[in-house]
Amino acid sequence: MVKVLPNRVVSTRKPKLGQNFLVDLDAMQRIVDALGDVRETTVVEIGPGEAALTELLARRSGRLIAVELDRVLAAQLRMRFTPLTNVEVLEADILQVDLGTVLGSTPGPLRDLRPTGLFKAHVVGNLPYYITTDILLKLFAAADRIETLVLMVQKEVADRITAAPGTRDYGLLSATAQMYGTVQKLFELGPESFDPPPNVRSAVFRMKMQPRFAALSVDEPGFIAFLKVMFAQKRKTVSNNLKLAYDKSIVKSSLERAAIAGTTRAEAISLEDMARLYLELKAERTPA
Repeated sequence: MVKVLPNRVVSTRKPKLGQNFLVDLDAMQRIVDALGDVRETTVVEIGPGEAALTELLARRSGRLIAVELDRVLAAQLRMRFTPLTNVEVLEADILQVDLGTVLGSTPGPLRDLRPTGLFKAHVVGNLPYYITTDILLKLFAAADRIETLVLMVQKEVADRITAAPGTRDYGLLSATAQMYGTVQKLFELGPESFDPPPNVRSAVFRMKMQPRFAALSVDEPGFIAFLKVMFAQKRKTVSNNLKLAYDKSIVKSSLERAAIAGTTRAEAISLEDMARLYLELKAERTPA
């Protein structure tokens, strides 16, 4: 159960599964507003918990799919939203959910899982800190089915996702996220905005899914694997990291043709230059 006080929702249930429920009503409204007009769109909410945010989303969304792992909370959500035909509650681990199947199913209590045609959804949620990266990678892999993400994460994670090349926070997560879309940090929240209060600050970011692989002429799986090599050891030079996966002579010649100094660190290289280097390395490895 929840009690509503001015600008705050107070939970009366002891959280499980590492949950920190958002109770700041102003923040909830800002998150929903960040999605834009979703009256004719499907919205997926990750971890609705006690449904404080779900209530707002249900009034705004054409179709709302709430994915909740906690069995008790999922049952309560079903009872609470049964009168609303546009709301579905899926008791599941978001990491195990096949988003393509869920988004392609027919709405309603007797869902037909046969595809109903391609359309893109919006995804919103307060991500559990301990599996944030796993969830993000899951969502990136479904970029062709998602239009917008509005997610709350630990502040340090949001800083890394939105960091620009050449800054301290730029790394593998930054480069990976920015290959899948444009990102913007919207606002930060202190521990007092949650129940129970976490020991860290949180931040909300918005990401418009616009994968860049085709524009940069690189293949998705190969380039993502390449980024992992480039950032394998962040404090090492790009030349040293590449030698973990490529022959030394290939690394030297490819860096020269890509006009990138081997002493450069990966955090200082733009995605455009990364793509150029990747293509040079790939050409070296491809038989004539």
